[in-house]
Amino acid sequence: MDTVTEAEMAVAMALVGGMGFIHYNCTVADQVAAVVKVKAHQPGFVVTPVCMKPSDPISAIDNIKLTKNFSSICVTDTGALGGKLLGIVTSRDIDFIDDRQMPLEDVMTKDVVTAPEGTTPKAAVDILKRNKKGRLPLVNANDELVNLATRTGFVEERQLPPQGAPSLDSKGRLLVGAATGTREGDKERIARLVEAGVDAVILDSSQGDSTYQLGMLRHIKQHHPGLDVICGNVVTGTQARRLIEAGADGLRVGMGSGSICTTQEKYRGMGSLEAMAKGSEARYLSDTQNLKIAQGVSGTVKDKGSVRRTVPYLAQAVKQGFQDLGVQDIPQARNALYSGAMRMECRTGAAQHEGGVHDLLTFDKKPW
Repeated sequence: MDTVTEAEMAVAMALVGGMGFIHYNCTVADQVAAVVKVKAHQPGFVVTPVCMKPSDPISAIDNIKLTKNFSSICVTDTGALGGKLLGIVTSRDIDFIDDRQMPLEDVMTKDVVTAPEGTTPKAAVDILKRNKKGRLPLVNANDELVNLATRTGFVEERQLPPQGAPSLDSKGRLLVGAATGTREGDKERIARLVEAGVDAVILDSSQGDSTYQLGMLRHIKQHHPGLDVICGNVVTGTQARRLIEAGADGLRVGMGSGSICTTQEKYRGMGSLEAMAKGSEARYLSDTQNLKIAQGVSGTVKDKGSVRRTVPYLAQAVKQGFQDLGVQDIPQARNALYSGAMRMECRTGAAQHEGGVHDLLTFDKKPW
């Protein structure tokens, strides 16, 4: 989904048993890097540790605090993950320094407690407790930073609802997918994604029943036979049948006017002019047109909270729905529907309103 599912979101979704698909309104290198980051992530550790160079000023940390609401960073010789760890800077190191242009090497803590690469989350917690530290860098044999554990992260983990089993591949890595288009140049993108270890791709199109998508599907099945392919979007049985017979492993179903975009995307509508400028015009066959027609808008929505808190409750609500239906899972529900043991019921808007909370002077509406 454009501007929504990147490495951090994909990690969060896989940790709760789902699977995120990295959007492709970016360069091939950026999309591949996001896939690599998800596949390399070890549950329990920070997804993207913030690193800086020893020559960076304290003011750079001030900017990080304003945008990300934390003020502790690792200092490496390259200013990035994978560089040699030189020290750590926390708020205690910089709170009372007036000169915010002072380089980090003058204030960083150099005597840092570390753990070796491969340390488990449980072992990391024990080290943090034993040493009464807030952060634990993990380094390899060359003292290069490879991961970071934080006390705050583990405390927040304990406050989340039970997560269930994460989505893992055969090697124990998190599952991650990627979106791609159906143009000739997308064949190279798909090849790079496969090399990075992507588990599935979505052929992203506002109308999936096209010669372009069928051709790309055949190409993938011929050159990357082990890769799952989700096609779409479709809204009719005829469209679905054609893609299934061509080898589609899954389908995205649904078209129509949404609140901000005519194909039901969220946040920045894929059909908005802003999204088209970033690369989504191919999705609407507008990449060869001088005159682009907006099919969505850009905007903001209210933050609903962490996906790691929402999804477990959503899964539990579905389970309770199965209990109300008298079935144990989706296959049983499908069999009950097709056998006539269960019937679908159409309800009017008035009936749906009647089924909700109404006629109360005041009430607290809490989702969980």
